[in-house]
Amino acid sequence: MGSYHAGSLAVQELVGVRERAEHVGRSLGQDIKPVAAAFLELQPLLVVGAADPGTRRVWASALTGTPGFVRATGPRQMSVTTDAGPADPLTAALKTPGTHLGTIALDPRTRRRMRLNGRLRPTARGFAVQADQVFSNCPRYIQRRQSYATSADRTPGSPRRLTGLGPVEQEFIRSADTFFLATVHGAGADASHRGGNPGFVKVTSPRELTWPDYPGNAMFRTLGNLRTDPRAGLLLLDWESGDTLQLTGEAHTEFAADGVRSVRFTLLEARSTPAAVPLRWSAPEYSPANPGS
Repeated sequence: MGSYHAGSLAVQELVGVRERAEHVGRSLGQDIKPVAAAFLELQPLLVVGAADPGTRRVWASALTGTPGFVRATGPRQMSVTTDAGPADPLTAALKTPGTHLGTIALDPRTRRRMRLNGRLRPTARGFAVQADQVFSNCPRYIQRRQSYATSADRTPGSPRRLTGLGPVEQEFIRSADTFFLATVHGAGADASHRGGNPGFVKVTSPRELTWPDYPGNAMFRTLGNLRTDPRAGLLLLDWESGDTLQLTGEAHTEFAADGVRSVRFTLLEARSTPAAVPLRWSAPEYSPANPGS
């Protein structure tokens, strides 16, 4: 399949980076190279993004396990030996053959990230993904966290379903230095990372957020997806307590005359889950690439 679809191409043309994007796009492939396979096997966290087959709403979810729970089981196949749990909004999607799935493995220790997108096949112990695209991104905007511990006695609480953000959720968002963003297009799904100093995500109302779109690799995969399909899912994670906040809704990019870009997200539904993730990471060292650092 081609490197970019019409939405990404349109944004690249609008911003004036089409030639650079074509060069960067050569890094996209279907094969999981040995260095990527080795990276996957060290990760305790995988973020996945997809559309729920029933509601068609897009969500991002966190999957965790002992390193090795995510691994390459073929040159173009990744296997995951866990599930999202019965209360997660992507549980049905992860059991549906042919689901378009976007995944991202991000390691705060090394500030490396790897993305793999493809079609899902359920397995006896979880699922496998047949890769359509495999690629890495630069370390910009990733906060370094030197180490993590697994809290074996941490039990996830019951998720609260919300249609608006209360004071607690709003503060959770304002204090975030990282979130994950799931988007879709006609032939696939994607999961990406957004980072910045705390406060880079603004809560403008109980049902609306906005964040800056910092300069990246010129691919505009996420903004390209949103140009053709505004459905989006956000995952915010408390890296110490393991609390998660999952949001689903629609997102639209705003292009200012001076070239500054921002994304405005309108909430349809949220799920707040205490202690959802058993990992407790060390305090962050903010990326020197973050504006304001």
